[in-house]
Amino acid sequence: MTQNYRLASEEVEVVKSGDRVFVHGSAATPTHLLKALFARKDTLRNVELVSITTLGKDLFDEPDLGKSFFINSLFVSDNVREIVNGSDGDYVPVFLSEIHLLFEKGILPLDVALVHVSPPDKHGFCSLGTSVDVARTAIKHAKHVIAQVNKQMPRTHGDGIVHISEINAFVEVDEPLPEVSYQQKITEESLSIGRYCAELIEDRSTLQLGIGAIPDAVLSCLHNHKDLGIHTEMFSDGVIPLVEKGIITNKYKKKHPDKIVTGFAVGTKKLYNFIDDNPQVIFLDIAYVNDTKVIRANPKAVAINSAIEIDITGQVCADSIGTYQYSGIGGQMDFMRGAALSYGGKPIIALNSMSKNGESKIVPFLKPGAGVVTTRGHVHYVVTEYGVAYLFGKNLKQRALALANIAHPTHREWLEKQIFERFGK
Repeated sequence: MTQNYRLASEEVEVVKSGDRVFVHGSAATPTHLLKALFARKDTLRNVELVSITTLGKDLFDEPDLGKSFFINSLFVSDNVREIVNGSDGDYVPVFLSEIHLLFEKGILPLDVALVHVSPPDKHGFCSLGTSVDVARTAIKHAKHVIAQVNKQMPRTHGDGIVHISEINAFVEVDEPLPEVSYQQKITEESLSIGRYCAELIEDRSTLQLGIGAIPDAVLSCLHNHKDLGIHTEMFSDGVIPLVEKGIITNKYKKKHPDKIVTGFAVGTKKLYNFIDDNPQVIFLDIAYVNDTKVIRANPKAVAINSAIEIDITGQVCADSIGTYQYSGIGGQMDFMRGAALSYGGKPIIALNSMSKNGESKIVPFLKPGAGVVTTRGHVHYVVTEYGVAYLFGKNLKQRALALANIAHPTHREWLEKQIFERFGK
């Protein structure tokens, strides 16, 4: 069985007004197909685009897109943030581990899926490359699948192997993947957070790391550890030096020993070369990767996730600034709960004590309209550049005092006053 390559402009003709279209995400964002689809904006109306994070800063800046396309985001990325917070988009609060159910149960039935794959091998199998996540399920349930076939897409091991018989149309491209360097965003504050987190991580732990500078800062502080493992929804370049030094070995994992397990990867060209045809790294369906019973099966599971703000009782807002939708629930709760249930596990919320505009991220009350992603019942460790607060088993006042102790010094007196007014002496 062979595939016939055609122009993107021809293949996206299958999209009709009123259709729901899945868009492959992160480093696998099918930019070429999306641009061809957006070029049809004058002929389409009410086309719903469903995706998790997409990359491409100017991708959605086409004038008057809102007349034709509605962005129904499952995790808000910066390139659609303004759209989602306006009248031409919205956000679906959902655990990353449960997105597959939206497609399987017909809650969000898919007419078309736009995906990004490696060229087929001699047996006719392509790879979903950097992002298996929810794309495998989307392919299974979409009525029509269009693949952007890219020579520069890494071929990865795991669940992302797709036979050409599962794909209806093929468009050939040869273009580099989008790159993100989180290591360049590491600050002195995030390094301090990294050091405190490193002190909590024992040898032979299995790590999950969220998105951003703090996870890579944590990884940069682990060079004296031994036999660490990785079971995570995503990872970036920070993992590579630890693999090369023999610090990440995955030897003591109960689930997939000797393997790095992930759902997707975002980073630089170095990362994409690292994962290409690397049997040490397996990309699995996110419904499995983020399943709490799978996460907890690994002893000493450590989940490190960040927050936009946390109130003095431990409620974590990680997806919005007040009513402004900033990101999404993602997999934070999947891993926070999974790590808490793991033998010797540690769920950690790590955040800078202060925002860029000087506001405290530890607050008496969350902003009106803010979403609680992780409840105060789920929070164990909170880390800022000023230390570690352990909240598990503490009452409300004890939690408040512990969090005030790791707040930025300029805000501690204010917080202590708020605590006194609420709880008394």
